[in-house]
Amino acid sequence: MWWMMGEAGGHYCSKKTDSICGGVCSQETGRFFSFSRLCCALRGVDMKTYIFLLVIVPTCVLAGYIHGQKISYFLRPLWESPPKPFHDIPHYHHENASMETLCRLHGWGVRDYPRRVYDAVLFSNELDILAVRWRELYPYITQFVLLESNSTFTGLPKPLVFAAHRGEFEFVEPRLTYGSLGGRFVKGQNPFYEEAYQRVALDQLLRIAGITDDDLLLMSDVDEIPSRHTINLLRWCDEVPKILHLRLKNYLYSFEFLVDNKSWRASVHRYETGKTRYAHYRQSDEILADAGWHCSFCFRRISEFIFKMKAYSHNDRVRFSHFLNPKRVQRVICKGADLFDMLPEEYTFKDIIGKMGPIPHSFSAVHLPSYLLENADKYRFLLPGNCVRESE
Repeated sequence: MWWMMGEAGGHYCSKKTDSICGGVCSQETGRFFSFSRLCCALRGVDMKTYIFLLVIVPTCVLAGYIHGQKISYFLRPLWESPPKPFHDIPHYHHENASMETLCRLHGWGVRDYPRRVYDAVLFSNELDILAVRWRELYPYITQFVLLESNSTFTGLPKPLVFAAHRGEFEFVEPRLTYGSLGGRFVKGQNPFYEEAYQRVALDQLLRIAGITDDDLLLMSDVDEIPSRHTINLLRWCDEVPKILHLRLKNYLYSFEFLVDNKSWRASVHRYETGKTRYAHYRQSDEILADAGWHCSFCFRRISEFIFKMKAYSHNDRVRFSHFLNPKRVQRVICKGADLFDMLPEEYTFKDIIGKMGPIPHSFSAVHLPSYLLENADKYRFLLPGNCVRESE
């Protein structure tokens, strides 16, 4: 065997070995080029390992990037326990039953006169659902309180939409307390901080509206609509809980897609000066069954869907720009799928698997807000069988 020693000494090159490895041996230095050394190092690696390193690993990394959020949500039962169950209060109602009978069935007394009721909301751009809400509640609300900001929770500038369309709500004008709030436009701030800031401002607006102790205060988002008979029951009955959550039927995009009956964030409070604070989280264990409707992302126009996707507190769910493509948004709506391509937010594998995939279509329009049915032509996009939205 012929050997060659390099100038530096200590580095040897075998022509035979060099040939096997496919490298090149320098006649002057006796050193292998980098490619030759790498080739020799990988000489014993078989084809399966090459496939694993060059195909399987990059594929797994890409899948984790695209579907990481899904994986996290699916594994949620492993790292998060379900919240404490509510104490469900059965809800009794019939239009021909007396208020005394209904209050007694709930275990409450009946008052000599009804409490005053204040309905307070933060408003973004939900004009259609606001009209349905206020028409539903109108007979029993003492004062409608609405606050809007010129910025979204995510710090994006927005017009004062309600102010521009206030004339469309003349029917509530004598009972309306309206306020506007300048956004802080803090770049990179957690959206929930801006949301909390606006809810604190709503407390001040309620005081301006004249709320006093023992008045009922309805805390809910615009699209969380209590039924009018629920509010009438609570204003007439005595001894109702000081803080009572409302269990609402949970819809997505329209009243065609019934998700479940688990919407719980809406609540009714017997107001206490210095103690009651406007909030949108769990504040008690008591909840009244079948108390209304929650219609999330129930918009007339595709542009309104896209605006909310970018504007609301969970805008981080828009992981890819194509999520905002108008044609994709339209397809998702008609399919009853998730706009953010997410798995259900549940706490057990059974519930997650049971809700995976598109929401089944419902063709029932029974027990919906009366104003919606009385104006079906105007609000047809909210009724079953009408998933196609206006492009502008």
